[in-house]
Amino acid sequence: MADEQSIQLDFAKGDGLIPAIIQDADSGEVLTLFYMDEEAVRRTRETKQVWRFSRAEGKLMRKGDTSGNVLHVESIAADCDVDALVVRVHPDGPACHTGERTCFHNPMELA
Repeated sequence: MADEQSIQLDFAKGDGLIPAIIQDADSGEVLTLFYMDEEAVRRTRETKQVWRFSRAEGKLMRKGDTSGNVLHVESIAADCDVDALVVRVHPDGPACHTGERTCFHNPMELA
């Protein structure tokens, strides 16, 4: 296992962004998927609240600034290639901008 301080995330593969799976720390449910740049990761670690890079708006945003549904970080783990994260959180409310608890509320049939 790598020392937390020695981890260097690989932002190059994703043109400066890495995917971050946001997971409820209590239930294990996947709440959403965000993209983070280096600044979003730094601010998330420092504030213990989730920051993301909005690809649609082209800017850094703190989750909850508009909705009030802040995601409080319990832990962050990088994958084996250090190009993706799992961020375990305690949500203040729904994670999805639609008001749903999770963004993954559209079931698909299997073929």
